[in-house]
Amino acid sequence: MSSKNWDATNVPMQQGKVAVVTGSSSGIGFETARVLASKNAKVIIAVRNIDKGSAALEKIKSEFPESNVEVRILDLADLKSIHSFAESFKKEYDSIDLLINNAGVMIPPYSKTKDGFELQFGTNHLGHFALTGLLLDLIKKRKNSRIVTVSSKAHNMGELHLDDLNWVKRDYKAWKAYGDSKIANLYFTYELQRKLEVAGLDTIAVAAHPGLTKSELDRYSTIVGYLNKFLAQSPQMGALPTLYAATANDVKGGEYFGPSDWSEWRGYPKLVTSKELSHNKEIAEKLWEVSEKLTKVKYNF
Repeated sequence: MSSKNWDATNVPMQQGKVAVVTGSSSGIGFETARVLASKNAKVIIAVRNIDKGSAALEKIKSEFPESNVEVRILDLADLKSIHSFAESFKKEYDSIDLLINNAGVMIPPYSKTKDGFELQFGTNHLGHFALTGLLLDLIKKRKNSRIVTVSSKAHNMGELHLDDLNWVKRDYKAWKAYGDSKIANLYFTYELQRKLEVAGLDTIAVAAHPGLTKSELDRYSTIVGYLNKFLAQSPQMGALPTLYAATANDVKGGEYFGPSDWSEWRGYPKLVTSKELSHNKEIAEKLWEVSEKLTKVKYNF
């Protein structure tokens, strides 16, 4: 299928599907949740700020009064919050069709998660690693379920130091740490796909990136904020690679989608490739082991 001008109108109906979207109170997360809700999915807005989440829900409801949306508290920078989200979710739901790991922090000053991990690596990678592992039983129950993790073109700067993932030994460089967390998202996706295949499951793991998209992520960077004013595409466009990965019929496990124009900075979604280093299986396996140790979350395939 050509994704030449694939947009939200091409998203198939999602009747009867349950979708969890992290970080969906604004930006591409909100757009992803909005479109899925408009296509009759049951959408869970999983956010750490309940007021922002409720405002997002109201916005979707005002546009699509029949939509089925709820807000739940989830702080990916706090393993306790991730556990309680998963536990309360399992009491009310017995399956998940779509898990969209969208939330993220970008180039903050050096800070740590509740559990002492560097904030970007801890939130963008470890938080989603733990969440996915804790929800896997529910995801496995659905035929053709998908786990979509949002990476970034910044993964090109990423080069994990497995012996210093939390920037204890090195001088902290916010952009570098962001790139590291985003290449970690890809190692996670590719390794997760391999493990799902070995287990003979039909759940697939897919990645996407939004190119340069207007969002609240640029609040720590004047340069990005400046570029965004002139070059960035709308969140509606930025969400398309995620929506394609989550819903298009021709998507295969382990694929990666991004914008098609301006060297992937903007445009309609297409299949893209991540840098060679992100396909290194040895690093992916080691990262997986370390992530299980740090989060104490073991995957049950």
